[in-house]
This record gives sequence, structure tokens and C-alpha cells, in this order.
Amino acid sequence: MSKNKQFDVNILAGDGQWEHLYDEVQIIEETKMSDEERLRTAVPALLSWFSSHARILPWREQPTPYRVWVSEIMLQQTRVEAVKPYFERFMGELPDLSALAQAEEDKLLKLWEGLGYYSRVRNLNKSAKLVMEEHGGELPDDYQKLLKLPGIGSYTAGAVASIAFGRKVPAVDGNVLRVISRVLASREDISDAATKKAMEQLLGEVMPADAPGDFNQALMEVGATVCIPRGEPICDKCPFYTLCLSRRDGLTGEIPVKKAAKARRIEERTVYLVTDGVRVLVRKRPEKGLLAGLYEFPNLLGWLRENEEESRIKTWLEAAESKCTDIGRGAVAESVGDAIHIFSHVEWRMKGYLIRLPGEVLNVAEKSGQYLAVDGNELKERCAIPNAFKFYTEKIAEELDKNRN
Repeated sequence: MSKNKQFDVNILAGDGQWEHLYDEVQIIEETKMSDEERLRTAVPALLSWFSSHARILPWREQPTPYRVWVSEIMLQQTRVEAVKPYFERFMGELPDLSALAQAEEDKLLKLWEGLGYYSRVRNLNKSAKLVMEEHGGELPDDYQKLLKLPGIGSYTAGAVASIAFGRKVPAVDGNVLRVISRVLASREDISDAATKKAMEQLLGEVMPADAPGDFNQALMEVGATVCIPRGEPICDKCPFYTLCLSRRDGLTGEIPVKKAAKARRIEERTVYLVTDGVRVLVRKRPEKGLLAGLYEFPNLLGWLRENEEESRIKTWLEAAESKCTDIGRGAVAESVGDAIHIFSHVEWRMKGYLIRLPGEVLNVAEKSGQYLAVDGNELKERCAIPNAFKFYTEKIAEELDKNRN
């Protein structure tokens, strides 16, 4: 037998004062509500909450299709605060689709340096070229056409179509999967494509036709700031408070359900920072594979064993056809510390060595044919060095600065 319950919900406003968003919410007996009814009931409170609590973000201030698209690609697997300066710099250098389509790869990679997943910016460039050729320089305002562009999946197409063009299309990312799973107390595996598809269909039924962009952004915002992925969700500030089954039943620590990821492969690597005090050696990685087309410091698979530094470094210098093959009398090597970088499928555990050559590293670069000798300014402005080598990038920058002074 169903009965009505009345709830008064107070939400903490952005200015720190408790704000009474609505006086009374009538809820049908919770066990009798369908998933669609539960979510549809929450829509007014969700939109009201978003209007008061939406963060001020640069791409929201001017939500043109181009800006929305670039921001959504940047935000994939990257925190909002980390994206902000990258977005502003990218827009300053490439303010429109035409500029993006004409940009050279080295410039794109340098603008993206530190964001990771570099295939994303390559796909931006490919898509921009296609849009210039096939859509007259304007992003298509159709969900299906957006899906055909390189690097755009269902989430990004939904976000751009709804936010930039007002199309009634859901945009389901990890934040949304977590929020809706908790609200509905769903134990479906959120890493399963079928779970995402079912949620897209459900949200497509309940999202308001007059505010699809706000609806999608509101769900993302709840997931990013309230129904957070790590730690306890802040349930008393959530617009779903009265309707969330996981909150009611104490299940927020168990939901969402996600299949455990495969264990990462561990790789031990030795990194060489080879310098003459003015320049440092770098090389470009292959055009395919991990960190494709980016610059890196010379490195080898495996660690040096104790007391092996001289022989291994000497062997490496000989392989690079350097004249400085005698570590004892010529080049000087010292350890600069260890670093770890975690990719989605592999973990690099690195030991680094600074090798000071008495001659010019330019000789090594010219003789080897695979290295470049760059100074500090070129390293900073020209070469896109991935975050995997951030620790060593900082170490060599210190070394070059010290010699310059």
C-alpha cells in the first residue's frame, strides 16, 4: 500500500547560507516508484540546484560549439582544475576551428604537454580538418554527425549536442554513471557498455526538452562536487537527497559497482640526462604506440645493477657514437633519483642518471642520427615532453639553469 511522505530539503547555497530551495516535496512510497519516475521527480530540484551551485568555468562563460568541444575532450580523464590553464592557453593559440585545422603537430603536442592521452589532440586536429572540408567550418549540430568525427564518442557527442546546440541527447560519463547508479541503488557494472547504453536510454526519457544542456551539466556537476568518486559523498548537499536509494539504505560505499581493472605491467627503466652544460639530448618517440610522436630523454629497459653505472653508460655512449666513451677520464655520471609514472596499463619505475660530457652533446646528436641537442629554451618551448618524464625534465632544467648563471 502506497502512502505519501513529505520532505523539507535544505541545500547549502554557494554563499554558505542555508537556502530553502523548495518547501515541500511529495514522494510516492519509494518502493513503488519506477526508475524513470524517481529520476523525473528529481529534475526540478536538480536544475534549481545547478542554477545556484554551478562552478564558474571558462568554457561555460562562452559555450560556443568549438569551446564546448575542446573543453570536453580536455576533460576526459583529467580534473577540471588541471584543465583550466590548458584550455585558456589553447584558446589563445588556436581560437577557432580554422586555426586548429592548420596547426602543426609539434605545436599541438606542445600545447597539450602534460594533459596526457595525446591521441585526443591528434583527433581534435583530424576532426577540425574534416569539419573544414565537409561542414563548411562549422561543427555539425546533429548527434549522429558528431559521432562520425574522430575521437568523438557518445558522451562527447551528447555533451556538444546538448550544451552547444540544445539537442535533447544525454551525455553519460563516469560522474553520471556513479550518480544515477547510487540514486537507483543499481548494482549493474558501470564499466559494462550495456550499462551505459541503458542509462543513456533512461536519461533520454526524463531529460527536459527545454534545458538538455543544463540537465547534463547538472548531473556532471553533482558527480564532480557532491556525489564524489573517492571518499564519502556529501549527501546533505545533494539535490537527490530525498530520492537516493543508496543514501537511504547506506549503500554509497558499495555503489557504483565496477569490475576490477587488470593489474598493470611493471617496467623498470633507466633514464639518461646527457648534457654538456648548455644542451641536452632528446629524441622523438615512434609515430605509433605509447606516447607516439613525443620527445623523451634517452632511456633503456631495465635498471643498472650496483656498480654497473660506468660500464652501462659507457656502452650507451659508444652506441650513440660519442667520442666521450671513457667515463673515468671524460664524461661524469651521477644518480639524480627515482621516479614512477603510472599509465592505464603499465607502470614505469625509473632510475635517472645525469651524464656531464666534456665535449658538445651536439657531436653525439649529429653522429647518432636519432637524437637532437636542444638548449633550455628549446626544451621548454619546442619539445613536448610527456609527464612520464616530468621529474627528469625538472632536474635537467635545474642543471642547465645552473650552468647558464
